[in-house]
Amino acid sequence: MSNKINLALQIIPSVPSEQVYPVVDEAIAVIRDSGVKYRVCPFETVMEGTYEELMEVVRKTQEVCFKAGASQLLVYIKMQIRKDGDVTIEEKTGKYDSM
Repeated sequence: MSNKINLALQIIPSVPSEQVYPVVDEAIAVIRDSGVKYRVCPFETVMEGTYEELMEVVRKTQEVCFKAGASQLLVYIKMQIRKDGDVTIEEKTGKYDSM
């Protein structure tokens, strides 16, 4: 699959409550450093890229959460995939960016 897709990722780490945000920040840093287009939202982070590259980012985010102290993770993934074309973040939310 070489078309761009959108993937929404929510990771809920099992750590003491005061450590949740720092662990999630580590996962977001992996996404940022991956070079894929992304948007951080209050409950999840949405990414844009090929299926293969985004699944690799998902794998790395989980690894970094475990390294940061999580004993287990709840991982929620939503994807929008088109058979014959790209899916972009811009098409869904671009009209709201100036608000």
